[in-house]
Amino acid sequence: MNSERTATHVAADEEQAVPDVIARGLDVLFCGINPGCTSARLHQHFARRGNRFWPALHQSGFTSRQLAPAEQFELLDYGLGITNLASRGTAAADELARAELIEGGRLLASKTAHYAPRFVAVVGVTAYRVAFDRPRARIGPQEEMLHGAQLWVLPNPSGLNAHYQLPALVAEFAALREAVNAALA
Repeated sequence: MNSERTATHVAADEEQAVPDVIARGLDVLFCGINPGCTSARLHQHFARRGNRFWPALHQSGFTSRQLAPAEQFELLDYGLGITNLASRGTAAADELARAELIEGGRLLASKTAHYAPRFVAVVGVTAYRVAFDRPRARIGPQEEMLHGAQLWVLPNPSGLNAHYQLPALVAEFAALREAVNAALA
């Protein structure tokens, strides 16, 4: 895959606080909740210092080195992508209205149907529960598929999520990586 920015990415920059990093046939499309203020300002996913997405991605074996948020389009070279449920930047995800998350779930379903990733990993169980009306959902693989993609829920990697420290996040990301590897074998 090519990590060059395309006209699609440039158009997304104008419409969203943070552009989607997406292409057809990805192994995994990660889906964050929404950009924080730093991410929105920099137009980069998981850009706030203290966010553990990039370290967890690398330490779980998805990438050969730890990428910086400014290198987000290099994810395409690994068969990975990122989008968000809501494009509006906020200081905290709990500032989003329920309707925004539900609409985000619909948009994620549409993107999944169009781009056909093998796995969709929503990063944040509470947002997933609201967006997909699954109040009892837990971290890990989900029973339902999303337009042919296996759904997976990962913990929110924000430094504000004290329930999951980096080693626990890495373990959850690694479980997803193992499932992806098994599906590709």
